[in-house]
Amino acid sequence: MHTAVTDLLGIDAPLVGFNRSPGVVVEVSRAGGLGVLAASAYTPPELDAQLTWIEQQLGGRPYGVDLLVPAKSAEGSGDRATLAASLRAQIPDEHVRFVEELLARYDIPAGGTTREPDGELIANLDPSGVPALLDVVFAHPIALVANALGPPPPTLVERSRAAGVVVASLCGTAGHARRQLDAGVDLLVAQGTEAGGHTGTIATMVLTPEVVELAGDVPVLAAGGIATGRQMAAALALGAAGVWCGSVWLSSHEDVSPASVKRKFLAAGSADTVRSRVRTGKPARQLRSAWHDEWESDGSPAALPLPLQPMLISDAWARIDEAAEAGHEGALALESFFVGQVVGGFGALRPAGEIARTIIDECAARLAELSHLT
Repeated sequence: MHTAVTDLLGIDAPLVGFNRSPGVVVEVSRAGGLGVLAASAYTPPELDAQLTWIEQQLGGRPYGVDLLVPAKSAEGSGDRATLAASLRAQIPDEHVRFVEELLARYDIPAGGTTREPDGELIANLDPSGVPALLDVVFAHPIALVANALGPPPPTLVERSRAAGVVVASLCGTAGHARRQLDAGVDLLVAQGTEAGGHTGTIATMVLTPEVVELAGDVPVLAAGGIATGRQMAAALALGAAGVWCGSVWLSSHEDVSPASVKRKFLAAGSADTVRSRVRTGKPARQLRSAWHDEWESDGSPAALPLPLQPMLISDAWARIDEAAEAGHEGALALESFFVGQVVGGFGALRPAGEIARTIIDECAARLAELSHLT
């Protein structure tokens, strides 16, 4: 399956798989697509170790990384050791009390071994923390670096050009696409509102051809609501040069989401997601749960901006995840994660490589069927 994206990235099929799990990244690349690791989930030393492991498994096959570099966010000050404290001082006491009372209302026990919420991970969500991640990223032979929250900063584009790395950026409107083209991206990802995680309000069917029309010679990947070969074929018919898939890998064995979350995914329908700011501070689609009901209730505070909201709730979610894994009723009611509307199609957990190969093969078969309609 030959497109501008396969030529640009040196892959066999125009399928890009985004996930925070190194195992998923490896299996997508092995299947002929391009696995992309969510780098902001890791501290710089952790990221270095994960990228090293991925390379050892792939033996030269290409892979990429994705960063969260927001155009707008709350700002901290100081080096990475003091940045988190500077940001935490901006969190209102009202929000701290609300989260504490919410956890008490659902009888969530104190956590065991959890990541320190004021640690380096929070700094990754502040623009000043990104250079340390970029130093790690460009010390590895990546094929692509993507920015998921706005146009990539000039330093990212410059370093990518020097290293021969493809720069991609996600967009949710035609206006986003114009700004990213002006920033010098090599690849646009038109992400419809059906997608999991940070997303806009325009559907993939409408957004993709708009962005393709604007992009000219710059290839476009369609994203949002794509988890099958038929949906991949539809994206190609809209003019995209390939697809960017994220949520579908949450139904894989290799994905690192807790088993309690995966069970909720398998039981969910396509209408069971919500686009909300209460996890990151920016609109993000996720599985709806009692957590969202509480934040939408009368008297609840508004979500804080990125990165203050994830800083506020990071320890709470570590406790919820831990308790949910133990079968705690209150934690199971709150349990959630980022996922798109394709969650309604999850039937069973499968190997990530099998998922990738099935999407690619079904797409090829559907394109062959369509060729007989003329």
